[in-house]
Amino acid sequence: MTARAALLVAVVAFGVPGSTSAQPPQGIVRPDHEDRLGLRELGEQLYAGNCSSCHGIAGQGLTSRAPKRGAGAIKAYGPSLRGVGALAADFYLRTGYMPLGSPDEQPQRSRPQLSEREIRALVDYVDSLGDGPPVPDPDPETGSLAEGLRLFTEHCAGCHQVVAQGGIAPGARVPPLEDSTPTQIAEAVRIGPYVMPRFSEKDISDTELNSIVRYVQYAKHPNDRGGWGIGNLGPIPEGMVTWFAAASFFLAFCMVIGQRLRS
Repeated sequence: MTARAALLVAVVAFGVPGSTSAQPPQGIVRPDHEDRLGLRELGEQLYAGNCSSCHGIAGQGLTSRAPKRGAGAIKAYGPSLRGVGALAADFYLRTGYMPLGSPDEQPQRSRPQLSEREIRALVDYVDSLGDGPPVPDPDPETGSLAEGLRLFTEHCAGCHQVVAQGGIAPGARVPPLEDSTPTQIAEAVRIGPYVMPRFSEKDISDTELNSIVRYVQYAKHPNDRGGWGIGNLGPIPEGMVTWFAAASFFLAFCMVIGQRLRS
């Protein structure tokens, strides 16, 4: 057995790196001389070192022995990846949602922990585990902005706020969509990450999805026709600004009256 094969067996069996030199400070396990590996082989080794401890060997998933439920109400250390296709892997890796340090954590958007080639390799490997959907290719230019606003208000604004600034939902923090690319927006709609519901093509057609993506892109820099947008967070900050302005005016008014009464 070669040294590389021994390392692969170690990470698959125990979910830990075979040597400390293979684990950089950010915690990603990388094979030695990965530039010499083909895309599929690189994906297999990255999966073994960074994903198999939660998602199991060959992506079959791992059922938790603990009675409590894991992240996203999934009763497992990690769900099966068989049949999720390139769609889910591409979304979770490019948004930095994965790898997670613990299955009890809520995934948070962050800088991707893998390079572009490593992401492509892992996506290719996960896609090979079973037939699944490909990475979508939305075309927001063909969508309708007005229709996108209607659809987003109906399906998304309850959690993400109407201008996609995020918020709080029961059991989760809802992220703003300001950093999401058109592809990532389309992926999230089809996947339903964490507690977000999944929308199939029967729920939201590809044409409607193009309109939603176009609206989200617009909402990143909306046209504030009423003047100062105040973060586009709705009536709460607008009301606070109004009360502060009114309070300042009445305070100044009272001070002027008081000076006149004393003179």
